[in-house]
Amino acid sequence: MSLLAVSALTASYGVSQALFGVDLELDEGEVLAVMGRNGMGKTTTVKAICRMIRSQGRLQFDGHDLHALPSFRVARLGIGLVPEGRRCFGNLTVAENLIATARPGPWDMRRVAYLFPRLDERRNQRAASLSGGEQQMLAIGRALMTNPRLLILDEATEGLAPIIRQEIRAAIARLKSETAMAILVIDKSLTDLRRVADRAVILERGKTVWSGRMSALTRQISQRFVGV
Repeated sequence: MSLLAVSALTASYGVSQALFGVDLELDEGEVLAVMGRNGMGKTTTVKAICRMIRSQGRLQFDGHDLHALPSFRVARLGIGLVPEGRRCFGNLTVAENLIATARPGPWDMRRVAYLFPRLDERRNQRAASLSGGEQQMLAIGRALMTNPRLLILDEATEGLAPIIRQEIRAAIARLKSETAMAILVIDKSLTDLRRVADRAVILERGKTVWSGRMSALTRQISQRFVGV
């Protein structure tokens, strides 16, 4: 049984339908890339999984029907979200941001500091004073402090300097190689996704139009559904 199973997923913002049939599955320890052009339903799919928007269709995590749960219960099941735009608690320090989401498990402040040494160096700084890249590291660390079984990264490297993007991508690769955590990642760089993702799902107009191993994602398919 898949850790996360989504099929025939639909969702709307008021009267405007955004998802028309998303299908994806994710196993323990697997990295799944969710791809597609802007506005095709990637973030809406994440919101549906985390119960931040109402949806219909099959939506199960570890055998639990997520439709029956509020968002905080979904988080407690083991889904950690790194949202688009970071959304750190600006008035809190780095350490306070991490403590605020901490749940029992192997991920603690020491382990987060090992993954992102910059956060340890700035542990007493307010989050609002950090650079954009440091805030993104903090958002990832905050999600890890929930000790998730599934980590969702929504555009985790968007708009960052190349050196920071490299650090975050290296951290994702380490999470894949050193843990059994499942990871769902949304990113625009096909080159980088090929390095870490096992499989990919491509969305177009709120519907899954392709899924398979990253090795099967040809240039023709990527240009058709992902290219500009």
